[in-house]
Amino acid sequence: MTTLVICVDRSGAIGRATNVPMPVAGWEAVRSLVTDAGLDDPEGASVNCLLESLRVARDLRDEREESVVAVVSAESDTAVGADRSIASQLDDLVERYDPRAAIVVVDSAEDERVLPVVESRVPVDSVDRVVVRQARDIESTYYLLKQFLADEQLRSTVLVPVGVALLLVPALFAWFSAGEAVAGVAGLLGAALLYKGLAIDRLMAGMPERVREALYAGQVSVVTYVVAGGLALVGGFFGFLAASELAPGSPRLVEVVEFTFVAVPWFAVAGVTAAVGRLLDELIRDEGIRTPYLNLPFVIAAVALVVRGFAGYFLAQEAIRQPLSAYGMAMTPVQQLAAFIVGGIVVSLVGVKVASDVGTETLEDVIDADRDAEGQRE
Repeated sequence: MTTLVICVDRSGAIGRATNVPMPVAGWEAVRSLVTDAGLDDPEGASVNCLLESLRVARDLRDEREESVVAVVSAESDTAVGADRSIASQLDDLVERYDPRAAIVVVDSAEDERVLPVVESRVPVDSVDRVVVRQARDIESTYYLLKQFLADEQLRSTVLVPVGVALLLVPALFAWFSAGEAVAGVAGLLGAALLYKGLAIDRLMAGMPERVREALYAGQVSVVTYVVAGGLALVGGFFGFLAASELAPGSPRLVEVVEFTFVAVPWFAVAGVTAAVGRLLDELIRDEGIRTPYLNLPFVIAAVALVVRGFAGYFLAQEAIRQPLSAYGMAMTPVQQLAAFIVGGIVVSLVGVKVASDVGTETLEDVIDADRDAEGQRE
């Protein structure tokens, strides 16, 4: 039985260069085709594919195995038409030589796409991809870029932010210094990558629908969320004012701690307000109060106490703020920090107690629900 060594040319370059009817079969015919194709385009990869086909056929002949070398080249500019013309040529070769198997020789990833067409007509024992040694990395990069540009999601994720950044570079260099321009572009690219990498785009896409459902359902949490947002803005505003009123030349870290000390109570009230809104929604639906929602306000208050305690400790150490006093006795910074930490722990324990007494879920139910959610994500 004969082994068919097939050089596949899906682009049709060999047929256009030589004007020879396809398929071409036989040692001498393919050898003459190499000369014609090489004279037309000495730098073409198709010449290497033809030579590799002859080499494979020669090796099989040296091993006393009957083989026939052949060339199939597309005769259409469209992908479907090219594959159909190659299929017709393969049918001709199979009818003429009745091969037991085939060895396919290609010179690019595009030619490998024809492999299912070949396998549907004759068993394929091997696929030999020949690439010019000096151009291996270049060709691989080319096909990777080609696949990348064909993916619409990757294009919108990567190319759009990069394009916007490149458009902003001239304007930023005209208005700002080089360092500020580079920092601005880097920040834009970083924000775009985080926006996509953290799936914020999906969250924002579903936000209008969730807001509309909340408004139509009359949920109290809609109002409390707005109030919480306003309180958070007030906290940030007062924190910024407090940090800006420090003595000139204060370290940046001290300014951050001062901002935290002043803003944290407002942030805590905002968080508790939002959590209370969720609790009221649970009560209105009369579905029972779930333990996480009931415990959340206490957790927020406890964390706020601890954070404010540490911020006050650092500020007291720098003599920017005086420690608190209790019953007419001034506390030391360490005593103040300990009092805030103990207060945070007490509030947290109270929250656990209230959640266990009032909540409709047990701790085991919450743990099982979390495990089920993690299993679904995996």
